[in-house]
Amino acid sequence: QTVPEELQNGGGFGYVVAFRPLGTVSWMQTVVASPDAARYVFRNESLPPFSPYEVKVGVYNNKGEGSFSPVTVVYSAEEEPTRAPTTVLARSLSASDVEVSWAPPWENQHKGRIQGYEVRCWRHDEKEENAKRIRTVGNQTSTKVSNLRGNALYHLAVRAYNTAGTGPSSAAVNVTTKKPLQRSCQTSPCQVFVQKIYQAQPFYLIFFREALPRVLYRWNTQGSTSVIETNKTSVELSLPFDEDYIIEIKPFSDGGDGSSSKQIRIPKISNAYARGSGSSTSSACTLSALSTIMISLTARSSL
Repeated sequence: QTVPEELQNGGGFGYVVAFRPLGTVSWMQTVVASPDAARYVFRNESLPPFSPYEVKVGVYNNKGEGSFSPVTVVYSAEEEPTRAPTTVLARSLSASDVEVSWAPPWENQHKGRIQGYEVRCWRHDEKEENAKRIRTVGNQTSTKVSNLRGNALYHLAVRAYNTAGTGPSSAAVNVTTKKPLQRSCQTSPCQVFVQKIYQAQPFYLIFFREALPRVLYRWNTQGSTSVIETNKTSVELSLPFDEDYIIEIKPFSDGGDGSSSKQIRIPKISNAYARGSGSSTSSACTLSALSTIMISLTARSSL
């Protein structure tokens, strides 16, 4: 920063710039005669990229030299990386997400520091120049690419970057996203029938039409949520007495989640030990995916 005129204390004011390669003893100096100057450029074609220098700046006027600033370290401009990352791998996580990982370029094969990596991802029927770009920072060597199309072939490539730009690209690798769940609990009409049966313990039997590979069961009590995952044809839940329950059924697969069903409300049990068959109720919701699945909910104390 320049020195204000009121602090220059005389005419003939200017700056003395002293600098030396980091780790050396002798200082090089140059005079910048303008009191308004705020920069000095040292040019040396043989200077390696990103070379560290110690720098200090002093002042002078017609009466003599003033003091120097504290020493600071600056770097010459760097070059973009010259080598590509290696061992690029990609795997599908779901219908919309893939994970890509890589190894850094060999240290003795590239110049300049690496500030991070740029991952490019484009669909097989897209142009590479329109690729989705994701940048990592520092030494991170894996990342997730999201919001992709299900059951689609993608190409991915990685390159290192720094302040000078991006380096050469790795060879592209291919990955196909998982097939999405085609149907959900809100797209194909079916009915869910709920029947209350009083025995020694209360049971609720819930029947579904159609078939899902897996179903997620949620139930709420006193504001909390619990989850059960199953691929069987029935599930048994613990229901303490005198509480209302809301159950949601959500299909999911490796390709992602489907939409939740409409909420099924099971009111608190007023007479838990009544005998015989009680009234039956039915609740319609939109589901997709299961041929007859039975969920039995009991009053056990734990799952």
